[in-house]
Amino acid sequence: MKKYIVVLFFLGIYWGQAQTTEYNTKENQPYYPTTVNQKDVYIKERCVLDIYYPTNKKNFATIVWFHGGGLTGGNKYIPEALKNKGVAIVAVNYRLYPKVKSPTYIDDAAAAVAWVFNNIESLGGDTSSIFVSGHSAGGYLAAMVGLDKRWLANFGIDANKIAGIIPFSGHTITHFTIREERDIDGKKPIVDDLAPLYHVRADAPPLLLITGDRELELLGRYEENAYLMRMMKVNGHQQTQLLELDGYGHDMTEPAFPLLINEVNRVLKNKL
Repeated sequence: MKKYIVVLFFLGIYWGQAQTTEYNTKENQPYYPTTVNQKDVYIKERCVLDIYYPTNKKNFATIVWFHGGGLTGGNKYIPEALKNKGVAIVAVNYRLYPKVKSPTYIDDAAAAVAWVFNNIESLGGDTSSIFVSGHSAGGYLAAMVGLDKRWLANFGIDANKIAGIIPFSGHTITHFTIREERDIDGKKPIVDDLAPLYHVRADAPPLLLITGDRELELLGRYEENAYLMRMMKVNGHQQTQLLELDGYGHDMTEPAFPLLINEVNRVLKNKL
């Protein structure tokens, strides 16, 4: 009996080691073709991404993550809370105002997502399990790329192939930096073709909206997302959810990251 227990013990250790997922990170991968990068020093500098991915697992899901910063600042990073979860994380840099103006930011975001669709399979990923997410300005970009189909269409990708859209505290009206470009006061809401709200549709991928507490968020951010949720449902979209994180302000990423992973797992489970 003792030998049997010892054998089981060592088998358990071996099995645990065999099941451990290993990861690798590739940094500063350009997502535009070489011909484009060579034309513009700023494109070469900013239009790059990092890929954190499982090396001993196949058909893994991927989360494309856009950093915040008001479209005027910020840099790509792999969120620690998303590591070691069995999924790949693609962290994207994009060009910033005032060096560029709209809709360049959205075009860059779409180019990065298209790169993932065209290349993640070579690393072992599943192109039917690509999610887009981001915080603040990054949430705005995730929503625009996922809801307004023209941006990914420019790169030959159908936005409906995205497995899920999960913006954190993103604008759903036209972004305040884009309004600044037009000399429009930041407290004056605009909804035009550069607003996710303009592109509500029933056939969009699953949409999970996450914001901080409505009393602690940036001006109207919760209410914008609540209106997007309502209008998506009015238009017949069956998989729109809104989560408000009580007690958290705009910087609400840490409690939101587990919700992002839960949503990825929910969507993947429903695919089976």
